[in-house]
Amino acid sequence: MRKEDRADLFRRRVSERMAATGISRSGLARSCHVDRSTVAQILNGDDPRLPNAHLAAEFATALGVSADWLLGLTERSETAADLLSTSFRIADAHRAPADDQIIAWHREAAGHKIRHVSATLPDILKTEEVLGWEYAAFLSKTPEQAMQSLRDTVEWLRAPGSDYEICVSRDMVESLARGEGYWKGLPRDVARRQIEGMAESCARLYPSLRVYLYDSKRVFSAPITVFGPLLAVVYVGQFYMVFRENRQVRALTQHFDQLVRESDIDARSVPDEILSYLG
Repeated sequence: MRKEDRADLFRRRVSERMAATGISRSGLARSCHVDRSTVAQILNGDDPRLPNAHLAAEFATALGVSADWLLGLTERSETAADLLSTSFRIADAHRAPADDQIIAWHREAAGHKIRHVSATLPDILKTEEVLGWEYAAFLSKTPEQAMQSLRDTVEWLRAPGSDYEICVSRDMVESLARGEGYWKGLPRDVARRQIEGMAESCARLYPSLRVYLYDSKRVFSAPITVFGPLLAVVYVGQFYMVFRENRQVRALTQHFDQLVRESDIDARSVPDEILSYLG
C-alpha cells in the first residue's frame, strides 16, 4: 500500500470510530493530549503524511481499537488484549461426566461434527460400573447423580443427525484389559464388561459415532474436543483451555484428523479389535 493510501485509510478509520463512539474532534484531541488543530489537520487530509507512531497509538487508545487496524495492517479492529480474551480463555473443569460446561458446548455445536480425544475412555462409552468406580471420590455429586446426568447427555448425543468421532489411545484399552496403570484396582469382571460394552456401543452407534484407536507411542495427544468450527477445548486437569479463533480451531482439527490417519484400523472394524484384547 502506498503511503498516501495508508494515510487516507487511517483518516477514514479514525472518522468511522469517532462516529461509532460519538467522540468529537475536541474530545479526541483532549484524550490524545494534542491541539484540536492537529486532529483537524489529520482528518481533513491537508497533510498526506501519517501521524507518528506515538500519536497513532494515542488515537487507537482513545478510540478503543488497535493501532494496526487504524494503519491498515490488519482487518481486526480489536486490541491485542480483546483478541486474546475472545480467542482464548481458561474455564474451570470438573471431574464429573455431568459437567454443565461440556453439555453447554455440545448444545452450542448442535448440527456440527464433534471430534474428541479422551483422557481415558470416552465417558459416553463407559459402563455405569466404571463410572461409579471412577467418580466415587467426587464430592459435588454422588456417582448416581453423575451417572443419571450422563445418561441424559448420552441420549441427547445419540439424537438423529449426530456426527461424533472419537480417538482413543490403544494403550488405554490394553491397560484396561490387563488391569494395569490407570485401571489398577478395577475388578477384572468389571473391566471385561466395560470392554464388551464399549465394543457393543461402537458397533451399534456406527456410523453416527466412529471410534479410532491410535498408538500413543507414534503420535501423542492431550485430551481435546473440537466442537465443529466453533471452538476447541484442551483438557489440562483442573482447567479447560478454550480456543475460539478460527486458526486455532483449524489447527486442533488438523491434529485430530492426523490421529485418525495414523489409526491402522477403520472405525467399522474397531469393535472386533477391542474385543480381541480380552484374549
